[in-house]
Amino acid sequence: MIVGDLLHLDDLDIRLAWGTPDLLDRPVTGLSSTDLQDPARYLQPGELVLTGLVWWQPAEASGALRFATALRSAGVAALLAGEGTHGSVPDSLADACRTHGIPLLTVPAGVSFRAVTDRVYLRLWGDLRAGAQDTAAIPETVRHELLDLLHADAGAGEVLAHAVGRLGVPDCSITTAGGRAVATTAAPANATPANAASATAASVPPAGRGDTGLPVGPQDGSPFDGWRLRPHLRSAAAEPVLQALAELLAPLAARAHADAGARRRAAGRLLDALIGEAGLAEPLAACGLGGAESLVAVTARIDGGRAGQAGAAPGDGPPAAWAAHALAEALHPLGAPYAAGTDRDGRSAALVAAPAEQVAERLRRARPALQGRLTGRRTLRVGVGPAAPPAPAALRAALVQARYVLEGSAGPVGSAAELDSLDGLLRGIPPEVTAAFHARLLAPLAAHDRENSVSLLGTLAVFLDHDGSWARTAEALCIHVNTVHYRIRRIEELTGRSLARLRDRLDLRTALLCAPQPARAQAAQAQAPAR
Repeated sequence: MIVGDLLHLDDLDIRLAWGTPDLLDRPVTGLSSTDLQDPARYLQPGELVLTGLVWWQPAEASGALRFATALRSAGVAALLAGEGTHGSVPDSLADACRTHGIPLLTVPAGVSFRAVTDRVYLRLWGDLRAGAQDTAAIPETVRHELLDLLHADAGAGEVLAHAVGRLGVPDCSITTAGGRAVATTAAPANATPANAASATAASVPPAGRGDTGLPVGPQDGSPFDGWRLRPHLRSAAAEPVLQALAELLAPLAARAHADAGARRRAAGRLLDALIGEAGLAEPLAACGLGGAESLVAVTARIDGGRAGQAGAAPGDGPPAAWAAHALAEALHPLGAPYAAGTDRDGRSAALVAAPAEQVAERLRRARPALQGRLTGRRTLRVGVGPAAPPAPAALRAALVQARYVLEGSAGPVGSAAELDSLDGLLRGIPPEVTAAFHARLLAPLAAHDRENSVSLLGTLAVFLDHDGSWARTAEALCIHVNTVHYRIRRIEELTGRSLARLRDRLDLRTALLCAPQPARAQAAQAQAPAR
């Protein structure tokens, strides 16, 4: 297949925006779909690159040239740009492709990326079928059978089961990079022949960080995206056959990759509609959420990496979309409709048509495996908001709560259900704000404690912990009740607050809870009995 063949694929209406006859004669080796602005490290020479132009921003003049530079450095064959996101292909991208000698073809808004991916891979593998050699790792008859299944739109389980049965290789599984089972030939003990090839996570051996399997189809660099073919038993004799099988399965992986990308783009449009004032009916329907009575808002991000550190390169931090990939991996086994994507501000979020408790439990169970796919000091954090009706104001409020929980949860997966105490509520406030409030109210007590052996901060904490009881405070601190009265009067003098008033008690309790962590630890030690 050559680049020019794309202009003659039936019903796709792919058009040439720029390219010379010699460039259209370039051979095509594969296809990758990406919306990263610098995808060079994830591309292979001779590939077609399919992009929805989500990365392009009109205000960023150098973005198109930077993207084209990345494509040239990777040695790609051509660029296919979708017109669905912006209505047309930007002139700046055409100029950048002309500068770097990259053929630019356009995909009309009404044509799905899946249709393009399917047609390209079927054409590639049709060429492979016609030119197969007798020395191929997979016998020609089996290759024809598998290609016939691919042409018949067979599922991954059916193709994999047929391949393993005919080739005599060990049981295998197809998993995502994040470890989720797509298909497997090893059936659970209670399985029937009809479901033996279904994707059952329990029958797939767990993958460690180093056990990545053989890549199948497009790989975009995300630790959670892309397919892997994993034999359950290692066999040196079977390696060439498995490698050839991974290549034959590429059309299925490319289709799944295109579908996942389309779902993320639809989810991104839904999230953008929540940011603005656009109606939700159409984007909800596009995400399969049109009939939901309520939706749970979920937010996620990946902290850490080397971004921002001395000597770090621009690409060292995790792309924002990784968190959306992780959400999709975690939520898929729920079996409930969901939309996970990244909004125009780069924030990853999801809307799920399932109970909030069920969503939070699923994310807590899935997170350890997803965290295990991250390297360095990167950390996946998730915030689960409440269920809300599918109305703009309600969903926006649910997302705000989910983001608040994401910022303030003590654990990696937080839930709005945790916001049932003053302490839980305060954790979502920026530490600079809480530290300033703490200092504003309690600085006089802290200054006193630095110069005296008696801790007024500790006394205040114990007094409030015992609901303002003089006797129980004295007992807890092992001091006379008159001493408690003296200390409380001194606290009131220094703070200008009266502990007889509920409002002042609440202010001082909040100030104690707002203490930075080292200060809170010191205050806890000060609450120990002192004479």
